[in-house]
Amino acid sequence: MSGDRLLICAALRTEAVALRGACDRARVLRTGLGPRRSSRRRNADAVAGCGALAVVGLAGGLGEVPSGGVVVADEVRDAHGSTALPDAGSLAARLDRAGFAVWRGPITTTDHIVGGGEKSALAATGALAVDMESAALARLAGRGLRAVVRVVVDTPSEPLLRPRTPYRACRALLRLRRLTPAVAEWAADPERAPAVAHRD
Repeated sequence: MSGDRLLICAALRTEAVALRGACDRARVLRTGLGPRRSSRRRNADAVAGCGALAVVGLAGGLGEVPSGGVVVADEVRDAHGSTALPDAGSLAARLDRAGFAVWRGPITTTDHIVGGGEKSALAATGALAVDMESAALARLAGRGLRAVVRVVVDTPSEPLLRPRTPYRACRALLRLRRLTPAVAEWAADPERAPAVAHRD
């Protein structure tokens, strides 16, 4: 793959379908759901061969961010450590200028879908959203990671097991497709010097 072309990792088939073709500056890799699938050899090989990586997909909100809100991670965390994304502010600003409602802050990765009291406990750490892949993919990407962007579907007041969840998910997928060109343009900006920092 060309070193100046962004690789976008998306866990679910629905996410990958929504993102493919959204921007000719990016290629989409479907990684599979959860940290174990994300860490598979084929994903590691694809990530190692790319010039720049973004993780883009859906997430669960932890309180502050409403359904449909866009979270740009300035840090991704899991039980094994964390990865800081100090250039998240410029991406958040780019998406804000493009008309999206954006929140910037930590995203936590777990190995299962969380709800109820577990969401409250994660929110207490300062995290804005929870997913199941970002931290694992951050470790694969190393310094090649450019961004983690998630659109919230469910929240503590609007949990997954509700009749309107399919509607909220479709709306979030459309938002992912619309924001992808802005993410790719930002990642390709020669004036931006991306950096990541891993902490165990």
